[in-house]
Amino acid sequence: MSSGVAHFMEGIVAKNPAEKEFHQAVHEVVESIFPVIEQHPEFKKAGILERIVEPERVLMFRVPWQDDDGEVHVNRGFRVEFNGALGPYKGGLRFHASVNLGILKFLGFEQIFKNALTTLAMGGGKGGSDFDPKGKSDNEVMRFCQSFMTELHRHIGPDTDVPAGDIGVGGREIGYLFGQYRRLTNRFDAGVLTGKGLGWGGSLIRPEATGYGTVYFAQEMLGTRDESFEGKRVLISGSGNVAQFAAEKVMELGGKVISMSDSSGFIIDDAGMDQEKLQFVFDLKNKRRGRIREYSERFKGAEYHEGRGVWNTPCDVALPCATQNELTGEDAEILLKNGCIAVSEGANMPSTPDAVDLFVARKTLYGPGKAANAGGVAVSGLEMAQNSQRMSWTREEVDAKLHWIMKNIHSTSVETAERYGTPGNYVNGANIAGFLRVAHSMLDQGLT
Repeated sequence: MSSGVAHFMEGIVAKNPAEKEFHQAVHEVVESIFPVIEQHPEFKKAGILERIVEPERVLMFRVPWQDDDGEVHVNRGFRVEFNGALGPYKGGLRFHASVNLGILKFLGFEQIFKNALTTLAMGGGKGGSDFDPKGKSDNEVMRFCQSFMTELHRHIGPDTDVPAGDIGVGGREIGYLFGQYRRLTNRFDAGVLTGKGLGWGGSLIRPEATGYGTVYFAQEMLGTRDESFEGKRVLISGSGNVAQFAAEKVMELGGKVISMSDSSGFIIDDAGMDQEKLQFVFDLKNKRRGRIREYSERFKGAEYHEGRGVWNTPCDVALPCATQNELTGEDAEILLKNGCIAVSEGANMPSTPDAVDLFVARKTLYGPGKAANAGGVAVSGLEMAQNSQRMSWTREEVDAKLHWIMKNIHSTSVETAERYGTPGNYVNGANIAGFLRVAHSMLDQGLT
């Protein structure tokens, strides 16, 4: 770490105490872009770096709701509107017990650069609550969502801030949130939320987009070494939306998916998933909301293991699609020792700094989350465009646009890394490319 980066990070830590995920996200970006800022005195003079690490607005509010037994609970709601230089704030809502301001600031900060890489008109933001929908009835989730939106609706709009789903916020939650927004505003602003149902303004391919995009990015990386997914053993962590559709696309491209996981443990299926097995996971997780261990009870030969360890199995490609900091330096060492040649992140910041350092040092094909999982927000942007035009595109049209965006993010990351002296370093390429687009826009708009 250079002395300049170290000094800057001391200020970030002092100003944002106990927000370790935010510190980690800022450090990764600053380490990449600090040499660029040194080459651009106009950025330094305008305080671009100091401004870009500070949210434009942070909203925090209480969310009271009543359970089915009549008991009142109070959760905490957040919305971090981080940077709007490129367009309305755009980023998901996360409902999970682990949610706090530091995590949402890390996610919102990452979202700035991720959204910039798509080239669509979207700023960066994130929000959510420490409410956990797991184990709650539909009516309890609805009452919570209505209470949450009763406050949030004052601060969002199609040209202001456009939330979407994230962990714990799927189609059910988006529906309840939109219904309450419409009720409170007396407007059908289809573009105020993305991830909506197809019958009322949603986009085809939106549920699949993050998982598909992660695989498209990996496919582009593999192509730089004349490789493909054909016949490759692929480890996937997670078993939610991103993991499910990443598995679907890997299988479509000829790869062999051998794992999935959840917060309790993971399964290893050396025979590989097929359509029947994947459909079981869709039903298990999306309808019955069960645990991944049931997969091993249903399919002969699949093994279930409690706790961590999904990265211990030999593979060619790893797709971390669960949550932040799930893949450690020790995991990375094992993956590389076992022959893994590519890692594409479907989750946000799933690899710890020591894991990232190892991937970069060993010249592994490593796609960081802000580049590799940008497909979800890219199709959210396409959903906003369809809403603005009051029309719907076909599945083929949306998938083709998604594929093009992911190819463009890949080529932009590669070209930017080469231009700034670190060829093959997707971390630097993605960070610098995203930063430059936002920084030039901030300069154009003056002191905002």
